[in-house]
Amino acid sequence: MLKSVNLRDHMLIHPVKVKADDNLLDAMQIIIDNKISGVCVVDADKNLVGILSELDCLRAALGAIYNESGIGNVGQYMASDNLVVAHPNEDIVDVAQDMLLKNKRRRPVVENGKLVGQITCRQLLSAVKSFRS
Repeated sequence: MLKSVNLRDHMLIHPVKVKADDNLLDAMQIIIDNKISGVCVVDADKNLVGILSELDCLRAALGAIYNESGIGNVGQYMASDNLVVAHPNEDIVDVAQDMLLKNKRRRPVVENGKLVGQITCRQLLSAVKSFRS
């Protein structure tokens, strides 16, 4: 059985993050180097301002090729409207069910406006595996 259903016990506490004014090509390289499907976007005070996914990057890259233009910064391509976040004290099963319902691979974990972690499908799978052990 799960030792804890508290999200805090299963989340990544140091998610990979970038800033909105970072060059998109640099952010793409961070995603590639870390073998992840996206990053959290924060401001200088570690407030969550968006999420940048591989698909956002691919859309931007293909658009730049098609339009024969340069690629801008992260803020131009990140998702920032209606971000769904979790709180570290939420129940991991509830968060997992909501992620499935919304078809999202990751969810930032925010406390007092600050990014404190992230939960992804990988952490959820690990938690489920420990539940079955």
